[in-house]
Amino acid sequence: MLPISKLLPADSPRLSGEDVQHVRMLADSDADLPPILVHRQTLRVIDGMHRLRAAVLRGQEEIACRLFDGGEDAAFVIAVETNIAHGLPLSLADREAAAARILRSHPQWSDRAIAAVTGLSAKTVGVIRRGATVDQPQLHSRIGRDGRVRPVNGADGRRRAGELFALRPDASLREVARRAGISPGTARDVRERIRRGEDPIPPRQRGNRPRPEPPSPERELRRLMSVRGGPLRDRETILRNLRRDPSVRFTDSGRSLLRWLDARATSPDGWETVVHSIAPHCAYAIADLACAIAEEWLAVAEHLRQRAESSA
Repeated sequence: MLPISKLLPADSPRLSGEDVQHVRMLADSDADLPPILVHRQTLRVIDGMHRLRAAVLRGQEEIACRLFDGGEDAAFVIAVETNIAHGLPLSLADREAAAARILRSHPQWSDRAIAAVTGLSAKTVGVIRRGATVDQPQLHSRIGRDGRVRPVNGADGRRRAGELFALRPDASLREVARRAGISPGTARDVRERIRRGEDPIPPRQRGNRPRPEPPSPERELRRLMSVRGGPLRDRETILRNLRRDPSVRFTDSGRSLLRWLDARATSPDGWETVVHSIAPHCAYAIADLACAIAEEWLAVAEHLRQRAESSA
């Protein structure tokens, strides 16, 4: 619990500030509001200005807080993430402005990584990046959502590697790879091409096009689900119908199946209230965990559907 008088207003991604009607709705509710998130070093609110204003209207002098240790740039990223995940949604203008600011503070992040934070598409982030001012640092590589560093343009990296090998033919692969922003394997391929008298850039990369990032696991799963076609039935309806089926409820194997499903077919209730507390460096790991679970169930679905179709 911290005194409200000690807290500083948020460095908010909301361009128009707090919504007065939303503040009044929170103040008039009888519910206990979740703790707000505060930057420990500055006592500036990161997430929860609506709840803070509501607490003031309620006449509170203290408010429950969670404290964040980290830099101010990281605090702003968390502010955007949390406002995307819950509460009053950010407008498109808010999210685009936030993406432009994160591009300035984290230019090494990929378009897809920034899109995941701001709730925009990677294509939109790319447009914002291209429209940035000329004094923004131009990097040769970016960090993707999976934490891996990838060159923005593979042809440029190969070209730099070729120049380095021309200056120092005895340079190590690791050193050239590091200075050119490419992998040691790519550096080896460049060296072999130069030794054979070939262009260090393969024909397919001579179009000077940036290397696209691979599709995210989430997008791939949604693509696989879209192939199936048709809306999915509600989870509770499916389980309720199975429990009523005589071939299931009146057999030992059927009852075992129901017990097995009851333990595994639960929904991740309450995820909206916990995602904002996940540190950014853990978010991708938890997202990968969710995708891994989804992939396993997708494999079960494909196997069962194939069995059903073959016996039909």
